[in-house]
Amino acid sequence: MYKIEFDNFFTYSFSSDCVIFGFRDGEISVLLIKRAMEPFKDQWAIPGDLIYPDEDLLDASKRILFELTQLTDIDLHQAETFGKPNRHPQGRVITCAHFALLRIDDFHAEASSWAKEVAWIPIHKVTELAFDHNVILNSTYDLLKQKLAIEPVCFDMLPEKFTLSEMQSLYEYAFDTVMDKANFRKKIKSIPIKKLSEKQQNVKHRPAQLFSFDQDKFKEMIETDHYSFKMY
Repeated sequence: MYKIEFDNFFTYSFSSDCVIFGFRDGEISVLLIKRAMEPFKDQWAIPGDLIYPDEDLLDASKRILFELTQLTDIDLHQAETFGKPNRHPQGRVITCAHFALLRIDDFHAEASSWAKEVAWIPIHKVTELAFDHNVILNSTYDLLKQKLAIEPVCFDMLPEKFTLSEMQSLYEYAFDTVMDKANFRKKIKSIPIKKLSEKQQNVKHRPAQLFSFDQDKFKEMIETDHYSFKMY
């Protein structure tokens, strides 16, 4: 009896699901794949797969993301772990979510392996996903919002040269609110951004001033404990 119970501890599988966020056209989007295999064939899902027994967790996540989307050189961070016994219809699978923030236009995602399609889908337009991926997405998006409220992670998704209106629209989308322009600019005063000697080009409206994130100044502020930012 005890041998049977002990053996059961070695019958679980482990997987990694990669939640990749980006920002474009005023919307925060997530990269999803359409599954070309059962279970949940032809349904949208977070890129994810099983981890090999001899694989490191982070190495496996990078491999899985590449195999399904062809994305490489992505800085993945570990998020929450999900392990409800019935979350996978084929057996007990515990999954660890990883997330990344990137500039969509700097990368080209392409469906590969058993991924039938890939698409950037705005968070507020995501419908029912495979498995418990809606739960995973919502949890990881909450983590992103927590970081946006106190850390300058928005610059991982904004263009290298951005307008203050683009930056404001990212926060408005994330927190599902409309912000007063003057109040927003007051809130971000503690974030080290620098005004460039450039304006937007090839736009139909009046070109706006461009800015960039001052990474060196930010490091200096962190080292001297002078960084203090809280959006909410």
